Amino acid sequence: MKLRPDEIANILKAEIEKYDAQADVEEVGTIIQIGDGIARIYGLDRCVALEKLELDHGVTGLALNLEEDNVAAVLFGEWAKIKEGDTVRRTGEVMAIPVGDDLVGRVVDPLGNALDGGRAIESEETRPMEFKAPGVVDRQPVKEPLQTGIKAIDSMIPIGRGQRELIIGDRTTGKTALCIDTIINQKGQDVICIYVAIGQKASNVRAVEAILRQHGAMDYTIIVSAAATEAAPIKYMAPYAGCAMGEHFLYNGRHALVMYDDLSKHADAYRQMSLLVRRPPGREAYPGDVFYLHSRLLERSVKLSEELGGGSLTALPVIETQADDVSAYIPTNVISITDGQIFLKSDLFYSGVRPAIDTGISVSRVGGNARIRAMNKVAGRLRLDLAAFRELEAFSQFASELDAATQRQLARGQRLVATLNQPQYAPWPVEEQVTAIWAAVNGYLDDIPVAQVPRFHEELRESLHAEGTVLKAITETKDLSDETVEALKKAVDGFKDSFHVEEERGLAAAAS
Repeated sequence: MKLRPDEIANILKAEIEKYDAQADVEEVGTIIQIGDGIARIYGLDRCVALEKLELDHGVTGLALNLEEDNVAAVLFGEWAKIKEGDTVRRTGEVMAIPVGDDLVGRVVDPLGNALDGGRAIESEETRPMEFKAPGVVDRQPVKEPLQTGIKAIDSMIPIGRGQRELIIGDRTTGKTALCIDTIINQKGQDVICIYVAIGQKASNVRAVEAILRQHGAMDYTIIVSAAATEAAPIKYMAPYAGCAMGEHFLYNGRHALVMYDDLSKHADAYRQMSLLVRRPPGREAYPGDVFYLHSRLLERSVKLSEELGGGSLTALPVIETQADDVSAYIPTNVISITDGQIFLKSDLFYSGVRPAIDTGISVSRVGGNARIRAMNKVAGRLRLDLAAFRELEAFSQFASELDAATQRQLARGQRLVATLNQPQYAPWPVEEQVTAIWAAVNGYLDDIPVAQVPRFHEELRESLHAEGTVLKAITETKDLSDETVEALKKAVDGFKDSFHVEEERGLAAAAS
């Protein structure tokens, strides 16, 4: 058999052309130390900050500290199975969170895993956990109201879409209740709500879910839960995960509201992680970048320009104080980042003022821009009048005799407080709030006993709903025109004539 060199060469060329080598290149490191959910890894020289790392047993790592000869990573999952000498692989990606409509109505953890016993989350779309906040040019001013349904807030401390309004107060002063009422009031408002529970008992989160389901609010709500029993990295990740879920709707031209309950526990989790990776501690043992921890989160709340779709992401961070001390480290940090604060005072709460808002130091830095015109007209001096009433109330405790003008001012203030008192889970539509405050500031309650003010307002609501035209005019125009004021005056005058003050039965019942 004769060999033909040209034929052999052609065969070799053809085989070489068909040959496709799949080279799989991975950058792999080795764990040199592990403990307390922190792994120190040698060999990942090109690792970037906050990069997602893959370990054995389905454990995920997040590169937190990039040091000269090793990388310190926090671990998610069953990290107890990881041991020294195990390999760690770079992914080349930052930590990403599942997002999308598939999460609406569900209770999930910060990694997007279902916690409510339902089907697995099937959303294929993800967003980075950390994302750069839009610049000034990409934003527009906060000018569209986000109604909470709470009279005291919508009238005096209004919140607008795209704003960051801090809710601050001691334990059990009603902070979470404000969040729940606000979520309930978004029904039919085309706002997706994300409630982020950080370091709370799982039973409390289930209770919140049950209340929202009872009021039909889970249809537009996502609950992100990082329970108290979870490791610090999960708690650290929770608010960023909730923000990423909200940004999905923001950048699709929709509106979202995210609540971080609460950032005090978030800061504690970050302090724990930072001390474990041996970052130098500063004031109260918090690391030096604890301010940046919250500022880069809250700056992502925005009202986008019309060119970018006009979507909004509103943030209601919650901070827990100790003994009403708003001058502590974390509270002052977050106060300086946000666009105002709602301060809930324990003294007011225990004296029966619900919600227990201290109007003296509570403020919204967008002012009347986040209120409808009708509310601006009736509530312009309400906050100042209430603050003056609180001062006068404190002074009157030491005065033996008060002149008639002071007594009238005190009486009006008591009825204003009773007007703004509101039971839990019963938000008011803004047009009904306007009529209630209008009646209070125009003296219709001055001869009504304080105890009967809530009944007066409830019956006035029913009367105005039966009349129909006044509430409809305020809803449609968002304003109080002269014609609407005349119609409202006529309706309230007619109702006042028919309102019967019930006799006080307390003493008679006690005597019998």
